[in-house]
Amino acid sequence: MPHASVTSRNAWLTAGLAGFAVTTGTLVGLILPSPPDAPAFLPGGLAAPLALFGPPVPAPRATAATVPAWLTDRLSPPDPGTARPAEVAAFFARIAPAEATALTRRFPEIVGNLDGAPTALRYTANAMRFPQAAGRQILAYDESAGGRLVEVLGDLDTADRTVILIPGVDTDVTNFDTGLGKVERRAPRWQAHRLHDRITTAHPDTRIAVVAWLGYDPPEGMGTATVREDRAAAGAAALVRFVDGLLLGHPDRSVVLVGHSYGSTVTGLAAPHLGAQVTDLIAIGSPGMGVTDRPDLRTSARVWACAAPGDWIRRVPGVRLLGLGHGTLPSDPEFGALPLPCDDVTGHDGYYDPGASALPAIGAIAAGGIPRTDPGAGSAAAGLLGPAGERGVAGEHVATGDTPESLAARTEGDVE
Repeated sequence: MPHASVTSRNAWLTAGLAGFAVTTGTLVGLILPSPPDAPAFLPGGLAAPLALFGPPVPAPRATAATVPAWLTDRLSPPDPGTARPAEVAAFFARIAPAEATALTRRFPEIVGNLDGAPTALRYTANAMRFPQAAGRQILAYDESAGGRLVEVLGDLDTADRTVILIPGVDTDVTNFDTGLGKVERRAPRWQAHRLHDRITTAHPDTRIAVVAWLGYDPPEGMGTATVREDRAAAGAAALVRFVDGLLLGHPDRSVVLVGHSYGSTVTGLAAPHLGAQVTDLIAIGSPGMGVTDRPDLRTSARVWACAAPGDWIRRVPGVRLLGLGHGTLPSDPEFGALPLPCDDVTGHDGYYDPGASALPAIGAIAAGGIPRTDPGAGSAAAGLLGPAGERGVAGEHVATGDTPESLAARTEGDVE
């Protein structure tokens, strides 16, 4: 298994990481208590991830005054803190449309964030609470703490394929539209629009929805929380719940997850708990997916990764030590991920730039195809290898556990 023993290169990086832990007072993650909203396990594989299976994971928070009124409503709605998406969907299926609409208007802060509730009702609820987003499809909105905000591009009810973008450190509702530091290309909304535009232009027959998913509370800055996995584990639990809700009533829908930076750690921790309808995981600018190598993700999905040549994430130590760090960088060939082209990407935040090769490659995967990875292809790689079903790759995107070698063997000679 790659990195089973610590190499000399990583030895000093490991020591430096441990030194960081000592100086910040978080050695082993055992001295300081976990944040109050962290799941009930320690990161780094030190205990079983109980938050991801077993007891239901709480939904986004509603105000304390609202929940009792909801629970005592004459329609007997499910507990928003414990009900699974399937239970929520079953409840709305058994009440009349007029009753569902009235309930939504009485409790928009609950319905708007309730996985399993009908999409249209969630849009209506969040339009009531977030009027400045008029005309947008807001699937979740919670202004408390760092906030939660989930926006959909495309028709989520009819989409055959859904791609979910998971952002990283320092993303919150205040910069969801504008980007961290007012840098537009860092904004989840901008990134989602670029990807949606790319897919609908290059693959016009694909019925797809793109979701900018700020459904968790990312760490702030480069402090202790960023090198721990508490926030990532809580985010993974929320992501699993969200995906479960998206797939209800859509047995033929496929889902692609794209995690950027710390968002890829969220994706990695969620991976073992996602079903076969999640066909692809993409890690861009990743500090690690919480595991040593691709098999440790315990997923049938294809796993893709890249880090731009000038991305500072390449200097992050690819280790996990005493509850700190996120494991091998998935862009490291030893990890075993399929290579995503990004040699022309600029810095840590340029993966969705329209002129770079990463964007059309992500778009092709989202549409069910295989991207070209020939060096120097740049944005001309837009043609790629086509959607699944063309050129002999029908169905292979579903659950093959592809490796770089098997993919190269299957696609040899297909790139013009």
